Amino acid sequence: MNRSVKSAPPSPRKQAGPPRLVSPHRGSPAERFVRWVRQGGITTILFGLPMVLTFAYFSWWPIVQSVRLSFEQTNLVGPAQWVGLDNFRNVLDDPLLWTAVENTALFAALALVIGFPVPLFLAVLIAELRRGGTLFRILAYLPVAIPPVVSVLLWKWFYDPDAGLFNQLLAHVGLGPYPWLQSTDTAMLSIVLEATWAGFGSTVIIYLAALGSVPSELYEAAEIDGAGIWRRVWHITLPSLRGVILIMLLLQIIGTLQVFTEPFVMTDGGPEDSTLTVLMLIYNYAFQNGDYGSATALSVLLALVLGVLSAIYLRATRSWNN
Repeated sequence: MNRSVKSAPPSPRKQAGPPRLVSPHRGSPAERFVRWVRQGGITTILFGLPMVLTFAYFSWWPIVQSVRLSFEQTNLVGPAQWVGLDNFRNVLDDPLLWTAVENTALFAALALVIGFPVPLFLAVLIAELRRGGTLFRILAYLPVAIPPVVSVLLWKWFYDPDAGLFNQLLAHVGLGPYPWLQSTDTAMLSIVLEATWAGFGSTVIIYLAALGSVPSELYEAAEIDGAGIWRRVWHITLPSLRGVILIMLLLQIIGTLQVFTEPFVMTDGGPEDSTLTVLMLIYNYAFQNGDYGSATALSVLLALVLGVLSAIYLRATRSWNN
């Protein structure tokens, strides 16, 4: 008699899936440390440590030394003498400080009004050109390739009241001559024009690179709808460049508040201290008066002001990036 053996149903197979990743935060501290070592944590630290130390030595160590020096009186040769906050008091009591602050603020304001829109306008204009875009990119960047001191000396000759190029050109239409750098009314404006010409090339290239990331379909759709160039710029270009514009504006504010080369070479702070800037005052403290403590104290104050302004700016414009 045959017995029918009833076979058991096959057990369901487990479906193969992606390997489970162990969370780095699971387990005891010893287990997490062992897991971190096995995943190459020590190797990563050993690989990056020389670069971090090099960066710290050349970037952060001078900052630490500057803060220490701001509380000392020294000529950098003999032993330093601790004076506490005396250097900061001397700087704040100097009447030239507030003259330098006013001049620096005036330069920054003029540079923002005159110099900030120029690169954006040129970038949009070059991007809209159907032919010759490469040539205009080269011409726009050409002033940046000229050494800064050479550019300043060139423009200083342009501003010469007797043989300068600008007065010679204006003489053909019956204007001038004008004392560009010799007058307190026009000296700062003249410096701003030179600084705008010398520095807008790099900003134009940055804007052009950002414009290359804007989808061309947006412009094509706008052209089909009959939008002109100004409507395309207002509704497509500027909103697409909003993040880049905000960053470039912050960098320009920081850069203009640290202007030194142009007024130093062109006017040496004159006439009548009308172009004396904060960095020029720091230079005078250190290399004319030999007061390195006051120079460093003013540098620390300037760094604090720039840090506070940057934090306020980033806080105020956080919602604009969205």
